[in-house]
Amino acid sequence: MVVAEMVVAEAVLEDKPKPKLYTPDEYLALEVESEVRHEYRNGEILAMAGGLPTHNEIAGDLLFLFKAALKQKPYSVFVCDQRLLIPGGNLYTYPDVMVVPRPIELQAGRKDTVMNPILIAEVLSDSTKDYDRGEKFIAYRSIPTFQEYLLISQDAPHVEHYVKQNANQWLFTEYDGLDAQVMLTSIGVEITLADLYENVDFQPIEI
Repeated sequence: MVVAEMVVAEAVLEDKPKPKLYTPDEYLALEVESEVRHEYRNGEILAMAGGLPTHNEIAGDLLFLFKAALKQKPYSVFVCDQRLLIPGGNLYTYPDVMVVPRPIELQAGRKDTVMNPILIAEVLSDSTKDYDRGEKFIAYRSIPTFQEYLLISQDAPHVEHYVKQNANQWLFTEYDGLDAQVMLTSIGVEITLADLYENVDFQPIEI
């Protein structure tokens, strides 16, 4: 009986359609015409879910803080819609917020895809937090210019901060509470969680 069940399970798995795979050029051609952003992972094209209001508020606050602090400095700041190519990682994605030193390094033959971020920030959600902390962070670490990573909670004033120490070492620090201050060493900017979460009303946790 157990053997029969295993055979049936294997048959179901074999019948499951495999995802269609695309080349990077095919993905880019489709993405230019698309009204919805997609991530490209190892040949698969995956739609990126739209952010909740809280997600967008936090990303917008961080963009404002960076724009103000980096005015007249040799950096560009992008939010949500700027495509990033991870060299050698077979991955195109759209970080929530990204700081790129100028001159911007673009993918060869393109004007819409950057390659040289120094700092990336992701606003965590239930559907992406494991990916942002795991596989995506691994891919980001393969970018030669990448120095600093922020993971920002939507549910409470909480930030996870990673700073590159050397080729194989990153320093991890957690910050909690609106009084906390985060020093971003790669760009010489300090932010407070009170400013980062300025427009966010946290919902009480139901017990």
